[in-house]
Amino acid sequence: MRTAWVTGLWAIASIVVVLLITLPISLQAHLIAGCIVVCAIVLLKTFGPPVGVFRMIALALGTAVVLRYVYWRTTSTIPPISQIEDFIPGFMLYLAEMYSVFMLFLSLFVVSSPMPIRSAPPIPADDTPTVDVFIPTYNEPKDLLITTVAAAKGMDYPADKLTIWLLDDGGTDQKCEQNDPGKALEAQTRRRELQQLCADFGVNYLTRARNEHAKAGNLNNGLEHSTSDLVVVFDADHVPARTFLQETVGYFCEMDNLFLVQTPHFFINPDPLERNIDTFAYMQSENEMFYGIIQRGLDKWDAAFFCGSAAVLSRKALKETDGFSGITITEDCETALGLHAKGWHSVYVEKPLIAGLQPDSFASFIGQRSRWAQGMMQILRFHFPPFKRGLKLEQRLSYCSSVLFWLFPYARLMFLVSPLFYLFFGLEIFNASGAEFMAYTTTYMLVNLLIQNYLYGKYRWPWVSELYEYIQSIYLFPALLAVIANPHKPTFNVTAKGENMGESRVSEIGRPFFIIYGILILGVVVTVYRLLTEPYNADVIIVVGCWNLLNILFIGCALGVVSERANRRRTHRVNLLRRCEIIINGLIYPSMLEDGSVGGARIRVNPNLGLPEIERGMHALLRFVPEASDITIDTLPMAVRNVERDDAGLVLGCEFQPEAPMHHRLVADLIFANADEWKKFQDARRVNPGVLLGTIRFVRMAIYHTFRGLSYMLQLHNVWRSRRRSAALTPAKRGS
Repeated sequence: MRTAWVTGLWAIASIVVVLLITLPISLQAHLIAGCIVVCAIVLLKTFGPPVGVFRMIALALGTAVVLRYVYWRTTSTIPPISQIEDFIPGFMLYLAEMYSVFMLFLSLFVVSSPMPIRSAPPIPADDTPTVDVFIPTYNEPKDLLITTVAAAKGMDYPADKLTIWLLDDGGTDQKCEQNDPGKALEAQTRRRELQQLCADFGVNYLTRARNEHAKAGNLNNGLEHSTSDLVVVFDADHVPARTFLQETVGYFCEMDNLFLVQTPHFFINPDPLERNIDTFAYMQSENEMFYGIIQRGLDKWDAAFFCGSAAVLSRKALKETDGFSGITITEDCETALGLHAKGWHSVYVEKPLIAGLQPDSFASFIGQRSRWAQGMMQILRFHFPPFKRGLKLEQRLSYCSSVLFWLFPYARLMFLVSPLFYLFFGLEIFNASGAEFMAYTTTYMLVNLLIQNYLYGKYRWPWVSELYEYIQSIYLFPALLAVIANPHKPTFNVTAKGENMGESRVSEIGRPFFIIYGILILGVVVTVYRLLTEPYNADVIIVVGCWNLLNILFIGCALGVVSERANRRRTHRVNLLRRCEIIINGLIYPSMLEDGSVGGARIRVNPNLGLPEIERGMHALLRFVPEASDITIDTLPMAVRNVERDDAGLVLGCEFQPEAPMHHRLVADLIFANADEWKKFQDARRVNPGVLLGTIRFVRMAIYHTFRGLSYMLQLHNVWRSRRRSAALTPAKRGS
């Protein structure tokens, strides 16, 4: 009976909404209604927290305005099909807009009621699960792997229940026996070095005969050679905190049919956008919204999925899918989809418990995103989540949101070029007056901005999501077309990390943005010309010209993103603020560790101490109390590389010089054991500037980085010109 009442109320509400959306009202009435909704959302945002009934009211108001826009856009603005030159680009733009609206509604469904942050259940002492830790590697350097292995050894878990495996796909029989003698020797050397590394740390080395099915095949080889109840996966550059297993394993003891506990991917270095436009210290990163709010929303609908690393999985569950799925190049999401369809459940823990590395160069960043986009399109093609048997309705919608998101390049490129159709060719692809555009489109965009800021403001500044999508679109769109044409073609490529960014330069793939920027500037010239020659069309020309100016801001900011800043620091520092002692010539000096990395630390010696004369190159020992109780030494060798004095005393820049496995354990314990420091850094960036201030900051940032990008290009042009002159002079010199 109650179900019937609820169904009836929903039906009545739906009819009322449809009537309101389709109600024929004047332009002025719509503008007034839109302004009222905008003001209401602003009031809710100002005085009401984005939870509970306030959240639902804001979503309902925003939905009404968006649907009203969709109705107007569908019934009044599409060019007639008889005008084919207008209809084709006009309908392509309409499809891009409807895709964006559809994705907006999917995302609003996903995050309508995110799962509250969880508290880790205890692990029963008398029934502690056994755990295998897999660290798959392909071409990562030994120095990077040492840190990950050392940190994994330091995790807080009973030693007799924990087994660590280094899964080496760079030292397979296939690679060691390849025809190229140089590459074969390189693979053989790598295998010997990693075997010795594993022996030193007391972990297992495992390789295989052939490199089949990429990462999924490597992980499945690990499953074949191991037996533990649970499997933990860490990418080679994902270093776990000491508490990782304590924060995750307990869920498997508490919940039946649980196949996955996923944790966020926290990064200690900026991505190319953050580094090149210098926002890492204060603005949320691209991953922040996904791991901070979207995965929690997916968790609410039992659809949080495996992200390839920083996760714990059930071996019993994996047996039902014959291990990790390898049909697509995104084995993580594909595996989760298959297990959700079989009735298994997942949990998302919103606490950073690993510290990883992001791609340093823009080209590597795009390569990584291309793999993700192509893999998601393969999942859409081979598994089609909307009709995947075994999924609940909310899981189908959630997976649709995750997979279809990667079609954004089409929409972004249409929004980029559409103003040019009118400005350059006079095509009427959007049949509306300037007043109609202002009344409908402006209120729609304002509501969209406000709703997103209301829901995601702590995790993403206004316009930044759009910027991330624009800088990827021109590269991802061809990649998507390729996988749609041939879904079996994409292959798994490992993302480069720790690249040498020793000098400032324009990215090797960044030139298209300068060409696009020039075309958009030409669009401004055409706008002014048409305003002077066609004053009777001034309202439409101004609206389209403003649209083009907005695109110029995005592409101008993109010029700054592809103009790569030098980064000479080989390792990335984290704040420490930890007491320590420095031992120099047998004498002990109490000090404070201010920050550090796997390469070294900045140490402030306590004031008012009688210090010897300290010089660069001097050897010293560092002593501190480690988090792990099984570390058998208490000092770490290091060399002084820098000596500074300030108002507060003496500061030493020191380079670690580990000589034994336990020294590497000390370094990993010092830098990575305490995940609370990562959470503090994360929370410090989770500040909502609001739509107005966020927009002002974005415009200011775009203008500055436009000029910075153009200056980089000018410098590059001067270098090319100098090289051509040198090349032209060389024959003359030889002739003389």
